[in-house]
Amino acid sequence: MTVDSLIEDPRWSGPDLTALADRACAATLSHLGLVPAAWEISLLGCDDARIAVLNADFRDKPRPTNVLSWPSEDRAADADGAPPAPPLGPDPELGDIAIAFDTCLREAQEQGKPLADHTTHLLVHGCLHLLGYDHIRPKDADLMEQIEVEILASLGIANPYV
Repeated sequence: MTVDSLIEDPRWSGPDLTALADRACAATLSHLGLVPAAWEISLLGCDDARIAVLNADFRDKPRPTNVLSWPSEDRAADADGAPPAPPLGPDPELGDIAIAFDTCLREAQEQGKPLADHTTHLLVHGCLHLLGYDHIRPKDADLMEQIEVEILASLGIANPYV
């Protein structure tokens, strides 16, 4: 698995965002039966100001958020609750993920979770988005949440939804 990281906010060095992303994304791909070494993801570790600009530019929501993702192609399933088709290649690029330190830290503190665990959850979440999973439709949301919980359990991280 290649995670090409650009760390704009030096506070991400504390939890070692690159290592967390490598682990989270490899676990996600493996869980879905994909060979992690065959795929690439670009990662931006930023702050709330930067992610607010990205959120405004790409989602017309001019406010910070925890994580954003841009898949390299639309992989979403047509039917609500159906798993997306896996990527086939030959292009190994799955897409881009941006994650904001300020929001992640605040959420982790509010939820009483270690920052590394919360960040790992958000990276799994973002990676699933790159693979066509979403949470807009109800059955899609249930499927995505179930898969997140399974992947996090494999990493020794408690269910974030309880």
